[in-house]
Amino acid sequence: MVAFILITLLSPVLLIGAVAVDGTLWLRRRKPWMAVRLLAMLWWFLLGELLALLGLLGIWVLSWGRDGAARRRRVYRLKRRWLGSHLAGIRALFGLRLEVEGLELAGPGPVLVMIRHASIIDNALPDAIVGRAHGLGFRFIIKRELQMLPTIDIGGRWVPTLFVRRASGDAPAELEKMHALTVGMSPHDGLLIYPEGTRMTPEKLARAKEIIAERQPQLAPRAARLRNVLPPRLGGTVKLLESARNCDVVIFGHVGLDGFEYISDIWSGGLVGATVRLRFWRFAAAEVPNDRDELVAWLYDRWQVLDDWIGEVRAGDQATIGAKDEARQAPVGSVRTGHALAPASPPPLRSRPAGASARIVQMHAETDVHEHRRT
Repeated sequence: MVAFILITLLSPVLLIGAVAVDGTLWLRRRKPWMAVRLLAMLWWFLLGELLALLGLLGIWVLSWGRDGAARRRRVYRLKRRWLGSHLAGIRALFGLRLEVEGLELAGPGPVLVMIRHASIIDNALPDAIVGRAHGLGFRFIIKRELQMLPTIDIGGRWVPTLFVRRASGDAPAELEKMHALTVGMSPHDGLLIYPEGTRMTPEKLARAKEIIAERQPQLAPRAARLRNVLPPRLGGTVKLLESARNCDVVIFGHVGLDGFEYISDIWSGGLVGATVRLRFWRFAAAEVPNDRDELVAWLYDRWQVLDDWIGEVRAGDQATIGAKDEARQAPVGSVRTGHALAPASPPPLRSRPAGASARIVQMHAETDVHEHRRT
């Protein structure tokens, strides 16, 4: 609350400074206006935290301070609104465009959702996208450092959440706590895990492959084929797959948020106007093998599908960029065909494939903000 009040009171001075910085950088090298955007993002984030804390206070009063199904439902609903608000603010400020394929596959529960980790922003995607679409309350496995945020610390204690220590010296105890998260899941519940364990970078991928080659040589060929995601960490992921036998498995892939690991990465301006593509795959609980070795192979096969999809999307984006650059260089009124120039002609009409799983849902920031206010 103190930080929000302080930023609000100082906002005129801070805004003048941000405009001066952005104006100078724009004149020098046409850099997007990032200082103003980041200042607005900070204010919006702090406002969201304040409103969420007030919401938790209201939930505590309504529940008389006691745990129960009603309190958990309220916390899950608040969490969806809180993270949805954060994502809507980011999309409005940076002009993000989301393309979602297969969202209808992510619900209903109970589901075990395995999402790739590439950015500080993708933490908001499960609740803001999947939770809101299907009314799911997610049980989280997240790093203990996030308890520094009061909203996560308090709200996480009121719903099933496991705060894990990195490089914990008591792995069996942590795994047993993961098993407890799978108990009593209903069609309104989801369990979320980041199998990679950390945000993906090329350096981390190379190091992970080296470690697997040294310690798990039988898995080295599978890990070596991965190009766009880190190999899944088997301890917690396999434990959940073995424990949540009644849950379907959903793989949640996304492309477009890579490289934004810290606020300093966002400062570069690459997030402005970006298109983020989301894709879901669902596998029935009956498909998940019981044998551990078969289960590990099954997991790596599904993770390879995700890796291949990311590579295909990136290759398509590069081809699109190349085509646009080539079109800019062609004379006006002509298009480039091979090495010759041909007269331009109207593009053919195209329709998307029929079927729910092939639908692309275009989501705009204005829609999210409107839906957030309605709820």
